[in-house]
Amino acid sequence: MLLLVWEGKNQAMDEAIRSYSGRSFSDEDLALIRWTRKTYPKLSRSELAATICEILDWQTPGGTAKVPQCLSYLQMLEDRGLVELPALQKVQNKRKPVAKLDLAGEAIEADIRAIEPIRLRIAEDSQDRLKWRSYVDQYHQLGYRQVYGSRLQYFICSGERELGCLQYSASAWALEKRDRWIGWTVADRKIRLHLVVNNSRCLIFPWVRIRNLASQSLALASRQIQQDWLRHFCYAPVLLETFVDLEQYRGTSYKAANWICLGETKGRGRQDRYNEYSLSRKAIYLYPLQKDFRAVLLGEKACKRVLPE
Repeated sequence: MLLLVWEGKNQAMDEAIRSYSGRSFSDEDLALIRWTRKTYPKLSRSELAATICEILDWQTPGGTAKVPQCLSYLQMLEDRGLVELPALQKVQNKRKPVAKLDLAGEAIEADIRAIEPIRLRIAEDSQDRLKWRSYVDQYHQLGYRQVYGSRLQYFICSGERELGCLQYSASAWALEKRDRWIGWTVADRKIRLHLVVNNSRCLIFPWVRIRNLASQSLALASRQIQQDWLRHFCYAPVLLETFVDLEQYRGTSYKAANWICLGETKGRGRQDRYNEYSLSRKAIYLYPLQKDFRAVLLGEKACKRVLPE
């Protein structure tokens, strides 16, 4: 059995690196990380992280390797002198710009009853995902940002016409008011954070003037996202969250869709996973997807899940 020998000067750091991104690490896990680095010295950082994820079976609930989280954890280990990582590779134009498609449509101004039924269509193939990214990058206040882990990207449609975009992705890591409202301990949150999903983008195109379209789209998403998530990632979330910038918006659409306002954030901190909430405080909105959501989040009931054959 491989064992990690701790130097006396590192002993005090032991507990600080025992848990990361919802996973606990044993001495054997840390020894395996060092063994992998020594055994495969020519791997790049990304390749090393992918290999370690495979060896440790470090995955999202949907089965995707947690490579970005592993890279961050490896950097933390290196900062503490516990592993020496490969040199960073110099990459030009690291962030590939989003293609600027000519997507602006004809102005639409109508009563919502005239364009019903509204439906949500998932961006499934590469062409759809490219179009979705371009819409959001050009017309959403925050633009497009790469998110990691499980996510669903929707087009808001009337017939074949696209009217807007929605995205649901990983929730905030730590949010005091949310966690207290649920009744979570730190241990609860680490185990069941994936059951909370963030509505990280909500966009109605600027040429679309249809009253109540945003609130009806949010309500439609809340009715179908459990089945969509179950089909794509083999489990169903039980709670939605989002953040509304009160300097620019009043949260009217979320209120109309019956989301619950918990108050305001404290500003950017560890809970701000993508550093998007740094300029002002945000209102926190939550939406339970089932009546017994709290029992599921506290581990008293099981979530809906597709079991492997």
